[in-house]
Amino acid sequence: MPIIKRKYTMYTVRLGDTLFSIAQRFRSSAQEIMRINHLYPPVTDPGLIYPGDLLLVPNLTKSGRVSYLVNTGDSLNSIAYQFGTYVDLLAGSNSIENPNMIYPNQLLTIPVFIYEVQVGDSLFLISQRFGIPLSSIMGANQGRLGFQADVIWPGYHIILPLNTSRNMVVWNPLPGTRVVSGQKIAGQARAFEANVLHQLRDANGVIVSNERFTTADIGAPAYGSFKSTLPFDRSPTVNTGELWVYTRSAKDGSIQDLVRTIVYY
Repeated sequence: MPIIKRKYTMYTVRLGDTLFSIAQRFRSSAQEIMRINHLYPPVTDPGLIYPGDLLLVPNLTKSGRVSYLVNTGDSLNSIAYQFGTYVDLLAGSNSIENPNMIYPNQLLTIPVFIYEVQVGDSLFLISQRFGIPLSSIMGANQGRLGFQADVIWPGYHIILPLNTSRNMVVWNPLPGTRVVSGQKIAGQARAFEANVLHQLRDANGVIVSNERFTTADIGAPAYGSFKSTLPFDRSPTVNTGELWVYTRSAKDGSIQDLVRTIVYY
């Protein structure tokens, strides 16, 4: 599946901007910005942009996560709402001490990933394939010229929110990844005593990788980074499943902060 792991910045067009000036600022290409945002008829005249448009801007020399450049009038709450996540998680994963204080031109890492639309795709099919609610996809792409609810264009790069909990984000593997025994996982968590647990299931409920734990590099109340691997303890019985990453309650051992990611075998 064409998940794109290039570094991107979500940028709100300002008065006086041109595609060339935006490309220069982010080490990108005006032609590539046009292509992935479908700045062509019938959406718009070729390359025509307006103040307030949200553009996805690729960095042509780097791979990495997706950032959002804070615009005048933004708040952490409004950004979290648009991308279907939590203020606590945004603040913690970006080392923001006061969630009420963000500034124009501040770069925030956002828990989303990028998918290149293929021939025959629809928003419904993309939603089903990656286990992401349709409403969340609509919200994450609001304000983009090339985005329409009923028509999406092959080659267009669509923003897909990651499933997160208030205290957990899984950066790797991304939804839709084909996993094998020894698959690496990585994320950030606000966890008591820094303990993070994980297991892998198939769509029939068979536990492919037993529950194991790893430790984040910092415990709560900070959001620490964690890494681990997924050895297969048994073979999957079907070709789809879910990675579960979570914590357990210190009181009763129940699962907390569960993040479920659709994977393929």
